[in-house]
Amino acid sequence: MKFTPRNMLLSAAMIGSLATMGTRATAEELSVATFIPPQHHINAFFFDWFGKEIDARSGGTMTMKLYPAGQLGAGPVQQYKRAVEGIADITFGLQTYTPAIFPKSILMVPPGNNTTSLEATESLLRVFDEHLADEYEDIKLLGLFTVAGDAWAATKDLSTLDGLNGAKVVPFATMTSPLMEQLGAVPVQMPVTEMYTGLSTGTIDGTTISPAQMDKPWNFAEVSTHYIDNIPVTHAIFFIAMNKERYMGLSDEHRAIIDEMAGEEISMMGATSFHNEGERGKAWLATNPDAMKDVVSVTISDDERAKMDAVIKEGLQGIFAEYATNGIDNAEEIYNAMNE
Repeated sequence: MKFTPRNMLLSAAMIGSLATMGTRATAEELSVATFIPPQHHINAFFFDWFGKEIDARSGGTMTMKLYPAGQLGAGPVQQYKRAVEGIADITFGLQTYTPAIFPKSILMVPPGNNTTSLEATESLLRVFDEHLADEYEDIKLLGLFTVAGDAWAATKDLSTLDGLNGAKVVPFATMTSPLMEQLGAVPVQMPVTEMYTGLSTGTIDGTTISPAQMDKPWNFAEVSTHYIDNIPVTHAIFFIAMNKERYMGLSDEHRAIIDEMAGEEISMMGATSFHNEGERGKAWLATNPDAMKDVVSVTISDDERAKMDAVIKEGLQGIFAEYATNGIDNAEEIYNAMNE
């Protein structure tokens, strides 16, 4: 699928300026802002791919310049705003940092039937037109994708409801805090940059992760005593957003290239970046016994997982009820559509 904004209206001044432009491509450099370090796979793999693709498809007349690690503004919270305001031409960010803007999109976060980044991203694309498109009218949306939080790094055994009882655990997103409470845990909100210290000092007992986070650059294996899998999988959801006026100001040729890539192609490449990193993490866990020598690997039993799933199913009704009080009466319908 391709993302076509429903409301691509321009100001009179913008329309006038575009009218004076030819349709032939002139040299363009797109600025790309991320809040993550240069070596992160989204920069090193995904945006490397994106830059090479637009260069090749445009015959070198459209390129990109990456500004990693918050060079165009520190932190992840304002990434969507930076795209809307044109501080960067393109930004990478998380919907969960601005849940009031993306309440329907973040219904992908709670546990359901999607267990991998690829599955969850395909589900997002499937429901986008019917349920999510109106949340992205302020930008030109290039891609949506997820990363699966399918493990806990912990300093105690969290593989049972008894083990979770009273444990301080960082969820993948604030909206799942009620579910963590239903499981008996104490949800703690903490950015990933503070989790290493949190585990090492006992501020938290565990955190939801992708397996690769046990390795560099996060190194959670150094401060964890337990690695727990077969957990109820939650998903962080990401966007690639482009400033609308910058997009409309491109030549016809360059807009056509962006349109061709936007949607399924960019989304699935982003999901692939996270999926591959997760697989790399699992391979690292299996082949680095020295690094994991002080970490006990535990798989939640089917019986305990069934108990957890039952608690979460009940807890989701509370989330849907809260959505209804905020004017979204079909939250359960959207969640179910995402988890068909």
